[in-house]
Parts: sequence; structure tokens; C-alpha cells
Amino acid sequence: MFPVARAALNLTARGVQRTAVRQTHHRKHEPNFHDKYGNLVLIGGAAVFASVWGYVFTKSGIEWGLSPVGRVTPKEWRE
Repeated sequence: MFPVARAALNLTARGVQRTAVRQTHHRKHEPNFHDKYGNLVLIGGAAVFASVWGYVFTKSGIEWGLSPVGRVTPKEWRE
């Protein structure tokens, strides 16, 4: 990389870092909905997802044995 471009990128990165640090220090952080209930909602959604699809898979009547060994018989040759 050219020295001028490297210096420009370094200055840009420093400016972004300064702005981010300034914003975090001036703002009081109060927990919002996602901070309070985010993991609970995620776990609840995963439980509902698993239970609904578990019900669908067990009640659909699909045979899940995918191996044809022992179930497929060859046809007789026609001559």
C-alpha cells in the first residue's frame, strides 16, 4: 500500500474510533426491550419452532426409513 493511502486510512479509522468513544461516554445506557428480553424471546421462538415442526414431522405419515435395502425387489427379466 502507498504511504499516503495508508496514512489516510489510519486517520479515517482514528476519527471513527473517536466518534464511537465520544458517543458511548455521553449517552446513558438504559436497557431496552432487546437487552431485557432478547434471549428469552430467542429461546421461546426456538422452542415453538421445534415443537411445531416436531408435531408436523410425526403426524405427517411420512416413512423416514430412506434406505431401500430389503424393500426393493428386482423385476423379472423379459426375453
